[in-house]
Amino acid sequence: MKAKHNIQPIYDKESELLILGSFPSVKSREAEFFYHHPQNRFWKIFETIENIQLKTIEDKENFLLSHHIALWDVIESCEIHGSSDSSIQDVKTNDILQLIEHSSIKHIITNGKKAHALYQKYCYREIGINDICLPSTSPANAAYSLDKLVLEYQLIYQYLSIHI
Repeated sequence: MKAKHNIQPIYDKESELLILGSFPSVKSREAEFFYHHPQNRFWKIFETIENIQLKTIEDKENFLLSHHIALWDVIESCEIHGSSDSSIQDVKTNDILQLIEHSSIKHIITNGKKAHALYQKYCYREIGINDICLPSTSPANAAYSLDKLVLEYQLIYQYLSIHI
């Protein structure tokens, strides 16, 4: 099924680090917000690291912006079956370069191997910033517990001017 990205990137001119996923899940597209599937551990990671609760979309957006973190996905549209990254074909990418030009982004983190592969294949040559691939926060990545993901994602704070 042909699907189009329907979530605006979260960033501002002070964003220093960009986290890129591959493409939003069905649940995220329905809610029009990133990592909205209840089993995705993306938001739980930051709640655990910072000992906070991010209950609303506004809480999540404010958290990212206050930490100078931008959030988006590599893909603007693609053929995809459900939420399966492995089924992605016929990729059109988001204009990541434009986002970078309107922010202070110096570092890019990719959320999982698929996002990393897509970034390397379609975006790296134009953007010129090497990404750091962290394990996927998807529930499909059963090899990583929440505790293991928290340990991996703490790396992000080394690249930000704000530290925990």
